[in-house]
Amino acid sequence: MATQQTRTLGRVLIAPAVALLFVWMIVPLAMTIYFSLQYKNLLNPGEESFAGLDNFTYFLTDPAFITALINTLVLVGSVLLITIVLGTFVALLMNMPIYGRNIVRLMVIAPFFVMPTVSALVWKNLLMHPVSGLFAWLMSSVGLEPIDWFTNYPMLAVILIVAWQWLPFASLILLTALQSLDEEQKEAAEMDGAGAVSKFIYLTLPHLARPITVVILIETIFLLTVFAEIFVTTGGGPGLQTTNLAFLIYQAALLQFDVGSASAGGLVAVVIANILAFFLVRIVGRNLEA
Repeated sequence: MATQQTRTLGRVLIAPAVALLFVWMIVPLAMTIYFSLQYKNLLNPGEESFAGLDNFTYFLTDPAFITALINTLVLVGSVLLITIVLGTFVALLMNMPIYGRNIVRLMVIAPFFVMPTVSALVWKNLLMHPVSGLFAWLMSSVGLEPIDWFTNYPMLAVILIVAWQWLPFASLILLTALQSLDEEQKEAAEMDGAGAVSKFIYLTLPHLARPITVVILIETIFLLTVFAEIFVTTGGGPGLQTTNLAFLIYQAALLQFDVGSASAGGLVAVVIANILAFFLVRIVGRNLEA
């Protein structure tokens, strides 16, 4: 009886929070669905009308959509590859018993707490600037021609900026996993004559399988919405070379003032994100069950 009363009381206490969260999610989604079915442009107030699926057709048949989708996948895949590979390497280094290890860990993790806009400005003006940037000075010092990153290699520049921001996150998760590795297994492997490479391939890497899948899942969710770095550095250009889905929706909403098309694009992006999340969650679930 007491248990039933406790459960009932718990449901009553948590109900307001659940209701607030439900409204917080449903109201914006309902408004987005409504606007996606309307011809609504802020430049033509009072001329709204029912559009049906025309906004979705317009957005999906826009030549920029395929380019933005490819750019999004390239950005997400490249950043995941860089952060996982380098994150594993950095985690291994931070797990070594070196002097000042805590300070090193703090310095490695620090970039994750820098706002995307600030880090994009730092990379654009202090590091990658073709005239006064650090990279330009280093290349000029050895007699090489400085690179105009945001003109010649815009997508690579954006990938490096975003990867720099997310590398600390991957390193921290993988470092935590390394610290839970059984010391007895490592000692047994050393007694059997296993070298550093063999221990990494057959002992460390399998142990990191689960945290790597978690890193992939979490990073993918956030990388699909990368916007500030592109807006600050390249503005989606040159042309459409760095335009991803998030920036394409921004252009429709705040540059073309086409609320209907932007809402349809937002729903398309939500569907794509949920499809990717579905498969990633299945992968994570299988690794956790293994």
